[in-house]
Amino acid sequence: MRMHEHPTINYPEYHWPAGKRCAVVFSLDLDAESPFLWLHRGQQVQQLGEIEQRRFGPRQGLARVVRLFAEYGIRGSFYVPGVVAQTYPGLLPFLLEGGHEIAHHGYYHERIEAIPVAQAEDYLVMAQELFCTQTGLSGLGHRAPSWEMTSDFLQALERRGVSYDSSLMGFDHPYHVGNMVEVPVQWTVDDALYFRYTNSPRDKTHPANPGAVLDSWIEEFEGVRETGGLFMVTLHDWISGRSQRLRLLRKLIAHIRHDPQVWWARADEVAAWHAASPNRDLYRVPAHSINTHFESTTRG
Repeated sequence: MRMHEHPTINYPEYHWPAGKRCAVVFSLDLDAESPFLWLHRGQQVQQLGEIEQRRFGPRQGLARVVRLFAEYGIRGSFYVPGVVAQTYPGLLPFLLEGGHEIAHHGYYHERIEAIPVAQAEDYLVMAQELFCTQTGLSGLGHRAPSWEMTSDFLQALERRGVSYDSSLMGFDHPYHVGNMVEVPVQWTVDDALYFRYTNSPRDKTHPANPGAVLDSWIEEFEGVRETGGLFMVTLHDWISGRSQRLRLLRKLIAHIRHDPQVWWARADEVAAWHAASPNRDLYRVPAHSINTHFESTTRG
């Protein structure tokens, strides 16, 4: 099938299983302290403020989110950096016992576009080997740290048997980038956009009002339902495990849970549906880099 290379208005409506109108996935990037370790790699760090804030996630925040999911029968998708699984070896088995999906999220929460593709692939293999040792599972999904991807690394994911990626935003429902199934994310429904605060120079403002965020997320869900897309919520253990954000999540779930048009799913289930459904041949885009070199023209 020829891949679309130019904008078009001719894409048909996406079809979900059992006549559902939209899909809802609750995902959690279990970063813990990994982004801090990557950012400060090779440095001698004395301060404890941010690292302790992040360690709240695996100590308390994760368990609280998992309990909330269990209360409502939600099976989530958890993207775990290799170093976090290594540091907390009980995490992956704990998540699997609850019926949740585990998937890769780099090894050190490394930025893919900032390192050679061979190094990024080595980190992926390290994570795959660790996950297999701890759980016996292979062929898992992947989400890039900071949601950045390259065409070369997409090919590496394919070489290494990764079942799907969840890092890009080219559609608001699953699609193919090259040969890789993409389960898209969205910044609008990412808790870090509103609540990430560590009192560092990177923080430009204080955390948002959770009531305003709840209103925004409900509006996004209603819009996704109208257009027949995927409502992918992205949480973080050290952010949404806090009491205020747990109350926000409870209200959001309560708003969605009684809607019969919703397919509640894990991201790997959404990827498997897409790969086996008629949708798979309708939404394909090439996985190539963007050419920013323009031919110069002169006027005589």
